[in-house]
Amino acid sequence: MRLLSFILGRAAVALLTILVIVTAAFFLTRLAPGGPFDAEVDLDPLVRANLERTYGLDQPIGIQYRRYLGALAAGDLGPSTTYPDRGVSELIADGLPVSLRIGLAALAIATAAGMAAGIFAARNRNRPVDALVMGVASLGVALPAFVVAPFLTLLFGIYLSWLPVAGWGDGSLRHWVLPVVSLALPQVAAIARLTRGAMLETLSADFVRTARAKGLPERRVISAHVLPAAVLPVVSYLGPAIAGVLTGSVIVEQIFALPGLGRFFVQGAINRDYGLVLGIVILYASALILLNLLVDLAYGWLDPRTRTGR
Repeated sequence: MRLLSFILGRAAVALLTILVIVTAAFFLTRLAPGGPFDAEVDLDPLVRANLERTYGLDQPIGIQYRRYLGALAAGDLGPSTTYPDRGVSELIADGLPVSLRIGLAALAIATAAGMAAGIFAARNRNRPVDALVMGVASLGVALPAFVVAPFLTLLFGIYLSWLPVAGWGDGSLRHWVLPVVSLALPQVAAIARLTRGAMLETLSADFVRTARAKGLPERRVISAHVLPAAVLPVVSYLGPAIAGVLTGSVIVEQIFALPGLGRFFVQGAINRDYGLVLGIVILYASALILLNLLVDLAYGWLDPRTRTGR
């Protein structure tokens, strides 16, 4: 029963957060300078009026908001002014698979590599290899994806000519490498530092000393006693890590000219395409909130004390 209450409470907060984000995004896009038809400098006023009527932009903003919420509740993200013959849902369906593949691959690599590096550094505490791993991790935290991506492009794409620097091609692994690594590296560094700190704290705990005093092999102590406790801070960090991957993917997709959601988002923002920008913002926000909800549920399952507020 407590677990069910925990799930329902988190779900209610998630739905409320999505509504707040939708409202804020809707009004901020409308209040931003310019409009979807301002690029057409020679556009006849009558034609402009007809276009605004077609897209419902001639209505008061309150009515536009109410209509948008009604359409959104029915699963309709509306039309796109940048791509008049295609709806926002169709554009998202085209770009989402690429963004999803890149983002999930980067997150998986960041989690696995970061935890492995953190565990390795913790087990070699105060040795030169520990200082080396943590030094590289500190550098990785300080370098965002938009700095890492051009550097990797120059090194492996231009100078060494090992990997393609732009485009999706046939979706082969060679086109994945640079975008995925660019997204993953900053998160690898953060997860490595977090894992090392959690490992060192857990290694000094009383229950670990007791397990060693009983004569358990060190590998058994690490796998059965240290890792389950040390993984909790990493699980908590997965929410911010997901946010970093989602926001970084917009920039990385532009740098590598990938046909993902980042391309549509940037073009929509430049062209003041209200429907396209709102659709992608809602998708990103919903994905982030849903994944954070799953992280909260996983944390509650791993640590039952969070379900009771203790």
